[in-house]
Parts: sequence; C-alpha cells; structure tokens
Amino acid sequence: MAVYTHLGAEVLGQLVAEFDVGELTSVKGIAEGISNSNWLVETTGKDGAPSGQGSARFILTMYEYRIEVEDLPFFLSLLDHLSARGCPVPRTIHDRQGNLYRLLDGKAVALIEFLPGVSVSAPTPGQAHAVGRALAQMQLAAADFAGSRDNAMGRAEWQRLASECGAAGLAEIDVGFAELVARELPAVLVDWPDGLPRGTIHADLFPDNVLMLGSQVTGLIDFYFACTDLFAYDLAVTHAAWCFSNDGKYFDPALSAALIAGYEEVRPLSDAERAALPLLARGAALRFALTRAWDWVNTPADALVTRKDPLAFARRLEFYADPANAAVFAGA
Repeated sequence: MAVYTHLGAEVLGQLVAEFDVGELTSVKGIAEGISNSNWLVETTGKDGAPSGQGSARFILTMYEYRIEVEDLPFFLSLLDHLSARGCPVPRTIHDRQGNLYRLLDGKAVALIEFLPGVSVSAPTPGQAHAVGRALAQMQLAAADFAGSRDNAMGRAEWQRLASECGAAGLAEIDVGFAELVARELPAVLVDWPDGLPRGTIHADLFPDNVLMLGSQVTGLIDFYFACTDLFAYDLAVTHAAWCFSNDGKYFDPALSAALIAGYEEVRPLSDAERAALPLLARGAALRFALTRAWDWVNTPADALVTRKDPLAFARRLEFYADPANAAVFAGA
C-alpha cells in the first residue's frame, strides 16, 4: 500500500457517496507498500451514526501499477468467496449499482471492508502457527472458487525483471547480489517442479498482510498477487516472509517449525511437496529480491512510500541455496 495519487476531500467524498456506507467523516493516506494508492476511510455508516459512535471503516484502494483492471474481478470476487466461507478475509463493498469497482480519471478504485487487528513486527511461534493454519484454510476454502489467473509474478517475470535491471543495475545495488542472481536464477528455473498440487494461492502473505489479535488471525488482506499456482510455493513465500528478521540476516527455526506445523494441521504436504520446498523457497526469495530491485530503481521520488531493501531477500536466497539448510523443511 502507498499513496501515489493525491485526491482532495471533495473528490473523496463524492467517490464514497457512490457506495451505501454513509457520509465520509475522515480519511487518511496509508504509506506502507509499493503498488497502489490507499486510504483509511471512516464514514457515518448506513445509519448515519456520528463519528466515533458506531462509525464504519473501510480501505479505499486506487490501483496504480502491476495490477491490471481486467484482473480485478478475480481479486475482488475471491475476497467475497473466501469471506462467505468463513475465512478472515475482508469483503468487497459493491457500489450502489452492484459494481465491484469504479473508475476515477481512468484508474480503478475499490472499497474494501476494514478488519480489526494489527500486523505484527516480531511474530511469536504461536502467531506463526496460526498463520500457517490460516494459509492452508484459505487454500482449501478457495477450492470451489470459479476464477483462475496465471501467476503474473512467476518465473517469466523474474527473468524479465533480471533482464531489465541488468547485471550492471543489480551490481549498483550490490556486486554480490548481481552474482547471486546470475547463479541462482537459471538454476531455479531449470529445476522448477511440475505436477505438484495447485489451486488459488495468496502469493504475498507477509506479516503486513496479516492482521492479528494476540495469536488469533483476524484478517488476511492484500490479495492483489493472488493467482493459480502451487500450494507449496504459497507456503514457501510465507516461510520466507515470516521466518527471518526483516533484514534477512537471522533465521528463526522456531518460527519455521511452528508455521509449517500449523499449515500441515489443516493441509498435510505430500512427499513431493516436502522435497520441493527448498527449491520453491529459493524461487520465492528470488521473486521478492528481483521485484524489490526493480522498485529500488524505479519508485518515483515524490511517492509517499518507503522503498524495500532487495538485499533482505538476497540474504534469504543465500540461506535457502545452502544445501545444509534444506533440513529446515525436513520435519514438514
């Protein structure tokens, strides 16, 4: 999440009025993230309650880049599908005509239910266990979802990003980073597994995309990279996101064990999936190292957003690429 487009109070008020959620009482830009413009919106609610007395909260999102408008029905309908099946996922608020999103100055805008909870910055094993369970539950709940979508941030995109950044561009970030990508990218691509169980996955379940109260997951959010891909790859992405310090320098084996155990309580891994996890984790680390590298170079200077360090995932990649560390998945 971020704010790239700045909208005045009058425009925001008119936009919110297109939804049956009451009158706009406050709005605040959200700086985290990199792909969209987002605002925390508070309204009087359907019954017109004064602010602070039964008021309602929502997330207003304007889609800026990396998200194609034609993909929005998949993303937003998936939220409704999962919410209806009891997953802690925010509903899409349809406008007064029943539309999932609206267009404003050529950009798509959606209103999403606000869920309680906070994103943890130093997760405990209990929280990691709960996230593993929630991830598996989400995957199973989406089994009868009618939509499908190719992974736009999959292997072809990794190759494109590496090519666009170029060896020189990656070396400007760090010489060792360029050498790591040159070694790991072709190795991961040639050995990527086929035939593993697949379905709808989140593909971006970082701690800031999970809301928690204590050890309870109250919200899985930001489904804008959701796609049809390997279930075990989704677990690998989540493992890379949750089991290291933010800078990637420290791996926490307790978080790793708890996350995988929680997942397997709901959806046990097959032997083939378990064997593939070290390679899938290398792919997950490559994906985020390369997208962060591209963003590092291309994020507008005036955007209200904090760039994320590509080397944090380069360090994860180095960890997963070490054969000695494959044992972290052995007990899965």
